[in-house]
Amino acid sequence: MAGIDIRLLRAFITLADKGNYQKAAEVLFLTQPALSKQINMLEQITGGHLFQRGRHGATLTSAGQQLYAKAQDLLTSHAEFISFAQEIHKGMTGKLKLGFGISSFQNVPVWINIFRKKFPESEVNISQIPSTVQVSLLQEGKLHAGFLRLPVPASLEYKVLSEEKLMLVVPTGINCNPDNLQQVLLTYPLLQIDPSVSPCLAQQTASFLNTHHLLAEPVSATRDISSLLALIAGENGVAFLPASSSNILPAGVKLVSLRANQTCWCIGVAWNPKITHRRRDDFLQIIHDNKRPLSGR
Repeated sequence: MAGIDIRLLRAFITLADKGNYQKAAEVLFLTQPALSKQINMLEQITGGHLFQRGRHGATLTSAGQQLYAKAQDLLTSHAEFISFAQEIHKGMTGKLKLGFGISSFQNVPVWINIFRKKFPESEVNISQIPSTVQVSLLQEGKLHAGFLRLPVPASLEYKVLSEEKLMLVVPTGINCNPDNLQQVLLTYPLLQIDPSVSPCLAQQTASFLNTHHLLAEPVSATRDISSLLALIAGENGVAFLPASSSNILPAGVKLVSLRANQTCWCIGVAWNPKITHRRRDDFLQIIHDNKRPLSGR
């Protein structure tokens, strides 16, 4: 059997659904003679009549009824093929959606700049998103790559970029003894970013306090790190933040290393290997070629 033009199958399905040449021709934006010609061609290819023609329209023959479901499957497969091909090409030139956190403030903008110069036709959208949320978005295909706290589920692939550690951020005027953190926490309020915005950091802070038997009641003072640092610079309190926050410290703020049993974790870039996206892979290659340790190692 010769190959069948997809237009012939579409004509066959439409006529079967409408049961009338005039109505089917209108749906297909064809003349009735053109539709009749397509149906005749399909009947020649398949080797028999597919419709019974009468004054009241066209009804499927027994052969036509048996071929109807198969024709629908072929049309669906054709549509899925076209959609999949379009998604692949979108990955070549379309939007690249990235997620990041506090620990990747320094290098991610540099990598994006390199990417934009190399692929100026591609748009990059970047959002600060908690690691747990990034994982969900990556699994759902709503994010192409994420810079987040490791580990991640087995369904995602990742590369380790650095090791991060927790540090105490205080006003520069404070004489802070790392061996007597309890005194600092009794003297100054312990501020933090709203846990709904940065749940991992809130969890790390709580874990550190519990592990070292420190008494403090964290206060959710703001929803962003810049505002939190401004509050600390104004001597409104102290906070536990990743060491990489040193890249954005304002005047009047300093970091204090937590000497004993430091809380550490790995930062990496993760992606969903089940989703094909050419520009994501190009961006990952840029990271590989231009990787420098993130602050906090």
